[in-house]
Amino acid sequence: MMAATKPAPATVNLTTGTFFPTIKREGIALVDWWAEWCGPCRMFAPIYGKVAAKHPDVVFGKVDTEAEGPLASAFNIRSIPTLMIFRDGILVFMQPGVVPEKGLEELIGKVRALDMDEVRRKVAEAQAAESARG
Repeated sequence: MMAATKPAPATVNLTTGTFFPTIKREGIALVDWWAEWCGPCRMFAPIYGKVAAKHPDVVFGKVDTEAEGPLASAFNIRSIPTLMIFRDGILVFMQPGVVPEKGLEELIGKVRALDMDEVRRKVAEAQAAESARG
């Protein structure tokens, strides 16, 4: 059963050194926050790997929260598995829990369909509002 937690060939292990270059790139990057001891993480791993194999243009990263504790803390990961999706360096989705295969496929479709100019405009507005509050 331990083998199920190892990333499938279509996934990449992310570390503190590789995380930001991976998510800041153009395109879509999914990040699965997991740990070896986590039962739901072991359930999600084969689903994640199967979907990753169908989308070679999307980065499917995995962060081991035990090995990368400071990174998990920096992103306020409190529950695993947690799935994050970035597009063009912008976090567009974050949810803890196991996502079924059909749900993961639907999420990828929705992220592909995003109007990124609109997303960037909303991010800029939110940052401006935050700055105004000081």
